[in-house]
Amino acid sequence: MRVVLAEDLFLLRDGLVRLLEAFGFEVAAAVESGPELERALAELEPDVAVVDVRLPPTHTDEGLQCALRARRERPGLPVLVLSQHVEQLYARELLADGSGGVGYLLKDRVFDAEQFVDAVRRVAAGGTAMDPQVIQQLLARRGDDRPLARLTPREREVMELMAQGRSNTAIAAKMVVTERAVAKHTANIFIKLGLEVSDDDNRRVLAVLAYLDRDR
Repeated sequence: MRVVLAEDLFLLRDGLVRLLEAFGFEVAAAVESGPELERALAELEPDVAVVDVRLPPTHTDEGLQCALRARRERPGLPVLVLSQHVEQLYARELLADGSGGVGYLLKDRVFDAEQFVDAVRRVAAGGTAMDPQVIQQLLARRGDDRPLARLTPREREVMELMAQGRSNTAIAAKMVVTERAVAKHTANIFIKLGLEVSDDDNRRVLAVLAYLDRDR
């Protein structure tokens, strides 16, 4: 089974190559940037692509956009996204065509080699491999008529981490900001969601419930 791998961090990329080869995969290319990934997918036609979301040159969503373009050129191309982040817009697009062969794993929630290799094989076979946290975030309501639409991108990031059960300390570490900054974002979230101070209600829990509320 031939794999194209895209990961900009050398040590992680090298480790993934060694892991895949140890389990019998042929790594046709291991690249570190969006343009390299695009060329590899077009020229090598792998059985599956394992792609990080944030690649050079933009370090935003370059990897996922490349994968989407490749799937438009080659419908059904199996793509496993392996990232630290959930890029909701493009992740939804990746899943939208319904052709299968897609996966989205969070790097810090892949706990052993067998779990990862099983996900690669499932996606290559046309199945899906989705981290539960990714699914949770993709199903969160995003209607523009909701108070959630008033949140800034930074507040949404804080809200997503809150929904994962993280404390302010953990959120600050994840976002590389101070706890004071997180507290300020959290206070703004409560105000925009109309959650006033109350002796009976935990505003953090109510905010997370609002975030996770699904369309009916």
